[in-house]
Amino acid sequence: MKRLPQFVKERRKRLDLTQVELAEKAGVALTVIRKIEQGKDNLSLAKVNRVLLMFGHTLEPVNLKHDEKGYS
Repeated sequence: MKRLPQFVKERRKRLDLTQVELAEKAGVALTVIRKIEQGKDNLSLAKVNRVLLMFGHTLEPVNLKHDEKGYS
């Protein structure tokens, strides 16, 4: 599974967008895009989701430990 910084950077480049262009389209500050792509951990969940919505995604909980039924 890709990590958030790698996912956002790859998707942004696939759409041929600069960080500035992505920030404008997502309605967030350029610093938000930079923080995401640098893997900073002091991010607003709402702002991260605004960026991810540009790619048709959102953050959601991921279960790191599964039993045979998919429950932890």
